[in-house]
Amino acid sequence: MDDLIRQSIRRFSTEFIRKHIQLSFKETGDVILSDEKWLVFVLEQILSNSLKYTNENGLISIYMKSKHVLVIEDTGIGISASDINRVFEKGYTGMNGRSDKTASGLGLYLCKNILDMLNHKIRIESNVGKGTRVILDLTHFEGRIE
Repeated sequence: MDDLIRQSIRRFSTEFIRKHIQLSFKETGDVILSDEKWLVFVLEQILSNSLKYTNENGLISIYMKSKHVLVIEDTGIGISASDINRVFEKGYTGMNGRSDKTASGLGLYLCKNILDMLNHKIRIESNVGKGTRVILDLTHFEGRIE
């Protein structure tokens, strides 16, 4: 897991530096059953969103909540309660997306679909003005194995 997280962090290293955003990464030591390419895509999309919506001098934290449960948390602008239930819908950008003209509403939609195919779960907790916590349950759930 740590190698996948490091790959994702490296991709955005200049963005962390440019925006003066602090990174707190606690090595997980975790080993999971998943697909490297697609899980890195998901991690990068979540980090991209965190960086996009976290102001200068903010903080992004990556840590394990429990075995196989990864948390990516930021001190960004947060997501309103009225938008939180729709963020995984195709094309939905919510209030944050309307103010950011580059938002397509596809990133979290793709993440949810990819994680569903990998038999993993994603959940988001957020408070406007305080930040967002993305929780990835990477436990391999019984079901489809293709």
